[in-house]
Amino acid sequence: MQHKCKVTVIDKKCFTDYQETYLADATSGPCPFYHVGDEFIFERYGGEDTFWLAGDGTQCAEAWDCISRYIYTALQGGSIMRGWTKDERMMIACCNDGTRPVIFKIQRLDYKVVKIDGMVCENCTAKIKGSLEDVPGVDYVDVRLDKKWAEVFVKKDVFVPDEALRMAVEQYENYSVSGID
Repeated sequence: MQHKCKVTVIDKKCFTDYQETYLADATSGPCPFYHVGDEFIFERYGGEDTFWLAGDGTQCAEAWDCISRYIYTALQGGSIMRGWTKDERMMIACCNDGTRPVIFKIQRLDYKVVKIDGMVCENCTAKIKGSLEDVPGVDYVDVRLDKKWAEVFVKKDVFVPDEALRMAVEQYENYSVSGID
Protein backbone atom coordinates (compact mmCIF):
# COMPACT_ATOMS: atom_id res chain seq x y z
CA MET A 1 0.00 0.00 0.00
CA GLN A 2 1.25 3.47 -0.89
CA HIS A 3 0.19 6.80 0.57
CA LYS A 4 -0.32 10.34 -0.63
CA CYS A 5 -1.44 13.33 1.36
CA LYS A 6 -4.11 15.76 0.23
CA VAL A 7 -4.19 19.19 1.86
CA THR A 8 -7.30 21.33 1.32
CA VAL A 9 -7.83 24.90 2.46
CA ILE A 10 -11.27 24.77 4.09
CA ASP A 11 -11.47 28.22 5.71
CA LYS A 12 -9.69 31.52 6.31
CA LYS A 13 -10.23 33.93 9.17
CA CYS A 14 -9.26 37.56 9.58
CA PHE A 15 -9.28 39.27 12.96
CA THR A 16 -9.12 42.94 12.00
CA ASP A 17 -9.36 44.07 15.63
CA TYR A 18 -6.12 42.20 16.42
CA GLN A 19 -4.49 43.55 13.27
CA GLU A 20 -5.41 47.13 14.19
CA THR A 21 -4.14 46.66 17.74
CA TYR A 22 -0.94 44.69 17.17
CA LEU A 23 0.35 44.79 13.60
CA ALA A 24 2.68 47.29 11.97
CA ASP A 25 0.33 47.20 8.96
CA ALA A 26 -3.08 47.52 10.58
CA THR A 27 -4.80 46.90 7.24
CA SER A 28 -2.94 43.74 6.20
CA GLY A 29 -6.23 41.83 5.79
CA PRO A 30 -6.69 38.09 5.22
CA CYS A 31 -3.91 35.75 4.14
CA PRO A 32 -3.05 36.49 0.50
CA PHE A 33 -1.23 33.18 -0.03
CA TYR A 34 -4.10 30.67 0.22
CA HIS A 35 -7.67 30.60 -1.04
CA VAL A 36 -10.56 28.48 0.24
CA GLY A 37 -10.74 25.38 -1.96
CA ASP A 38 -7.01 25.24 -2.78
CA GLU A 39 -5.82 21.61 -2.88
CA PHE A 40 -2.29 20.27 -2.73
CA ILE A 41 -1.22 16.64 -3.19
CA PHE A 42 2.02 15.39 -1.66
CA GLU A 43 3.56 12.09 -2.73
CA ARG A 44 6.67 9.95 -2.33
CA TYR A 45 6.58 7.22 -4.97
CA GLY A 46 8.21 6.44 -8.30
CA GLY A 47 10.88 9.10 -8.11
CA GLU A 48 8.48 11.77 -6.84
CA ASP A 49 9.10 13.28 -3.41
CA THR A 50 7.23 16.53 -3.06
CA PHE A 51 7.49 16.53 0.73
CA TRP A 52 11.22 17.24 0.86
CA LEU A 53 10.71 20.13 -1.52
CA ALA A 54 8.49 21.74 1.17
CA GLY A 55 5.70 21.83 -1.35
CA ASP A 56 8.02 23.22 -4.03
CA GLY A 57 6.96 26.79 -3.31
CA THR A 58 3.26 25.94 -2.97
CA GLN A 59 3.22 26.53 0.80
CA CYS A 60 3.72 29.54 3.03
CA ALA A 61 6.68 28.90 5.35
CA GLU A 62 4.63 29.67 8.48
CA ALA A 63 1.86 27.28 7.43
CA TRP A 64 4.38 24.60 6.40
CA ASP A 65 5.86 24.74 9.90
CA CYS A 66 2.43 23.90 11.33
CA ILE A 67 1.17 21.26 8.89
CA SER A 68 4.30 19.47 7.66
CA ARG A 69 4.35 17.00 10.58
CA TYR A 70 0.87 15.77 9.63
CA ILE A 71 1.78 15.52 5.95
CA TYR A 72 4.90 13.50 6.81
CA THR A 73 2.89 11.14 9.02
CA ALA A 74 0.34 10.60 6.25
CA LEU A 75 3.04 9.88 3.67
CA GLN A 76 4.45 7.19 5.98
CA GLY A 77 1.00 5.57 6.28
CA GLY A 78 0.57 6.52 9.91
CA SER A 79 -2.40 7.66 11.91
CA ILE A 80 -2.53 11.43 11.58
CA MET A 81 -4.65 11.96 14.68
CA ARG A 82 -5.86 8.75 16.31
CA GLY A 83 -8.77 9.24 18.64
CA TRP A 84 -9.10 12.95 17.96
CA THR A 85 -10.85 12.96 14.58
CA LYS A 86 -13.57 10.60 13.35
CA ASP A 87 -11.14 9.29 10.73
CA GLU A 88 -7.55 8.77 11.89
CA ARG A 89 -6.42 9.39 8.29
CA MET A 90 -7.54 13.04 8.58
CA MET A 91 -6.64 16.13 10.63
CA ILE A 92 -7.89 19.70 10.79
CA ALA A 93 -5.06 22.15 11.50
CA CYS A 94 -4.26 25.80 11.01
CA CYS A 95 -1.27 28.02 10.44
CA ASN A 96 0.14 30.01 13.33
CA ASP A 97 -0.82 33.50 12.15
CA GLY A 98 -3.08 34.61 14.98
CA THR A 99 -4.55 37.56 13.08
CA ARG A 100 -5.35 35.74 9.83
CA PRO A 101 -5.23 31.96 10.27
CA VAL A 102 -5.81 29.53 7.43
CA ILE A 103 -7.56 26.25 8.27
CA PHE A 104 -6.47 23.07 6.50
CA LYS A 105 -7.97 19.61 6.10
CA ILE A 106 -5.11 17.11 5.84
CA GLN A 107 -5.97 13.62 4.52
CA ARG A 108 -3.97 10.45 4.07
CA LEU A 109 -4.89 8.81 0.76
CA ASP A 110 -4.22 5.06 0.63
CA TYR A 111 -3.62 3.50 -2.76
CA LYS A 112 -2.05 0.67 -4.68
CA VAL A 113 0.08 1.11 -7.77
CA VAL A 114 -0.85 -1.37 -10.50
CA LYS A 115 1.90 -1.51 -13.14
CA ILE A 116 0.37 -2.29 -16.53
CA ASP A 117 1.98 -3.46 -19.75
CA GLY A 118 0.18 -2.80 -23.03
CA MET A 119 -1.32 0.65 -22.40
CA VAL A 120 -0.59 2.89 -25.36
CA CYS A 121 -3.40 5.46 -25.65
CA GLU A 122 -6.20 7.34 -23.89
CA ASN A 123 -8.71 4.65 -24.92
CA CYS A 124 -6.59 2.13 -23.04
CA THR A 125 -6.55 4.30 -19.92
CA ALA A 126 -10.33 4.77 -20.03
CA LYS A 127 -10.90 1.01 -20.33
CA ILE A 128 -8.48 0.21 -17.49
CA LYS A 129 -9.91 2.97 -15.27
CA GLY A 130 -13.48 1.71 -15.67
CA SER A 131 -12.52 -1.88 -15.03
CA LEU A 132 -10.52 -1.10 -11.88
CA GLU A 133 -13.24 1.21 -10.51
CA ASP A 134 -15.67 -1.74 -10.71
CA VAL A 135 -13.60 -3.72 -8.17
CA PRO A 136 -15.37 -3.74 -4.77
CA GLY A 137 -13.64 -1.47 -2.26
CA VAL A 138 -12.08 0.81 -4.85
CA ASP A 139 -12.85 4.48 -4.27
CA TYR A 140 -11.38 5.93 -7.47
CA VAL A 141 -8.62 5.32 -9.99
CA ASP A 142 -6.06 7.61 -11.61
CA VAL A 143 -4.44 5.96 -14.64
CA ARG A 144 -1.00 7.38 -15.49
CA LEU A 145 -0.29 6.55 -19.12
CA ASP A 146 3.06 8.38 -18.87
CA LYS A 147 4.15 6.05 -16.04
CA LYS A 148 2.37 2.92 -17.34
CA TRP A 149 0.53 2.41 -14.07
CA ALA A 150 -2.79 2.97 -12.34
CA GLU A 151 -3.12 4.43 -8.87
CA VAL A 152 -6.03 2.61 -7.23
CA PHE A 153 -7.35 4.50 -4.19
CA VAL A 154 -9.16 2.30 -1.70
CA LYS A 155 -12.03 3.07 0.65
CA LYS A 156 -11.45 3.43 4.38
CA ASP A 157 -10.97 0.14 6.23
CA VAL A 158 -11.49 -1.96 3.08
CA PHE A 159 -9.06 -4.64 1.91
CA VAL A 160 -8.77 -4.90 -1.86
CA PRO A 161 -6.94 -8.08 -2.92
CA ASP A 162 -4.15 -7.68 -5.48
CA GLU A 163 -5.61 -10.60 -7.43
CA ALA A 164 -8.90 -8.73 -7.93
CA LEU A 165 -6.98 -5.79 -9.40
CA ARG A 166 -4.92 -8.10 -11.61
CA MET A 167 -8.05 -9.83 -12.92
CA ALA A 168 -9.75 -6.48 -13.64
CA VAL A 169 -6.84 -5.49 -15.89
CA GLU A 170 -6.06 -8.86 -17.45
CA GLN A 171 -9.65 -9.56 -18.48
CA TYR A 172 -8.55 -7.72 -21.61
CA GLU A 173 -5.99 -9.76 -23.53
CA ASN A 174 -3.96 -6.69 -24.59
CA TYR A 175 -2.95 -5.82 -21.01
CA SER A 176 -0.94 -7.53 -18.29
CA VAL A 177 0.02 -6.57 -14.77
CA SER A 178 3.78 -6.57 -14.16
CA GLY A 179 3.53 -5.71 -10.47
CA ILE A 180 1.46 -4.21 -7.68
CA ASP A 181 2.96 -1.99 -4.98
